[in-house]
Amino acid sequence: MIRFRRPPWWALLLTAAGALLFIRLGVWQLHRADFKEALLRRYAASASAPWRDFAEVAAKPLADGFPRVRVSGHYLAGRTYLLDNPRHDGRGGVEVFAPFVVRDQPHTLLLVDLGFLTGNGTRQRPYLPPLPDAEVTLQGLYVPPPPTGFEMGGDALARQSRWPKESIFLDPAEIARDLDQPLYPRVLALDADPASVYVRVHALDLSSMPPARHRAYAFQWFSFALAAVVILLVLNRRKPRKPRYPNDDEAR
Repeated sequence: MIRFRRPPWWALLLTAAGALLFIRLGVWQLHRADFKEALLRRYAASASAPWRDFAEVAAKPLADGFPRVRVSGHYLAGRTYLLDNPRHDGRGGVEVFAPFVVRDQPHTLLLVDLGFLTGNGTRQRPYLPPLPDAEVTLQGLYVPPPPTGFEMGGDALARQSRWPKESIFLDPAEIARDLDQPLYPRVLALDADPASVYVRVHALDLSSMPPARHRAYAFQWFSFALAAVVILLVLNRRKPRKPRYPNDDEAR
């Protein structure tokens, strides 16, 4: 039978605090996984949601919603941005974005995701069809902007003088500085158009931390909690005493 000695109070306190912390972190990761799965379901359901007016959506934005909107206005002439080398079906290319002047709201620009253009296998940029000069009505999903990351050398847009401008990340704050005009906090991802050269297969980008990864981290934190308890028990396990026999005293 395995016996344990009573551990010191500080060891019990430290183990309890550590185990509770690990369990709390694990539960938080499970909640994040459930939240992101709900986001994915809402994003999938948005494709069949009813249309909403952009002015209404912009006035009362939903932090975790993906409304389908219609908006009228015109493109800002001669201003296009290329998100370098995203991938669709394993093909390299560029995602093309253009600032849009919303009717009756000329002081704030809406960044429009025109879609994906496949690369031609060289360093040359793909051909960009000209944007219409007249007023148009666009429709699509009002979604968060592409994720950003660390960019070597700082703001790549500020170092370029020719259009279209290109970057491996598109930070809305950098684009606003580049255009010297504020942007709406989200992007309009245009609906698919069979007549367009752009590929418009949009998906919610959770690649950096999908629900499955949150669950893997939760399992890791729960394992740490269990390990803390096991370590406490191992360190305070009594060593079994060797049995003494009467013949031992006689042999002495």
